[in-house]
Amino acid sequence: MATLRFGQHVIKASAVFLQTELSFALVNRKPVVPGHVLVCPLRPVERFRDLLPEEVADLFSTTQRVAALVETHFNATSLTIAIQDGPEAGQTVKHVHVHVLPRKAGDFQRNDSVYDELQKHDREDEDVHSKWRTEEEMAAEASDLSRQLH
Repeated sequence: MATLRFGQHVIKASAVFLQTELSFALVNRKPVVPGHVLVCPLRPVERFRDLLPEEVADLFSTTQRVAALVETHFNATSLTIAIQDGPEAGQTVKHVHVHVLPRKAGDFQRNDSVYDELQKHDREDEDVHSKWRTEEEMAAEASDLSRQLH
């Protein structure tokens, strides 16, 4: 697997734990909760409306598979599955992507605070770089998730 594009970012193969014909899933450099991953179409499309029907089908079937994996792997009881479609919706990377977050009771004081965190989690401002995971940490998680899929 070669490197992949995620909007303006180049994604190393070591961060990707699943690739299908039209989609890929990767670990997050700054997860909102442990196990927060992303599922993206291979083709770099900015808005959900611009995906082809077969890309939508693959993206959602891949998301369903990934969701089951992370819910089990991270001992969650629920999932938040979200697409931020456009800048006013909080999209910071101009490439359609589905956030999959394993959820547990009490992970946020106010349940919907997860959306506030998603809105700001990958902004390039502030001192966010100190919260980013290392390539090694991301590769280890991706490898672990990949092993469980096979």
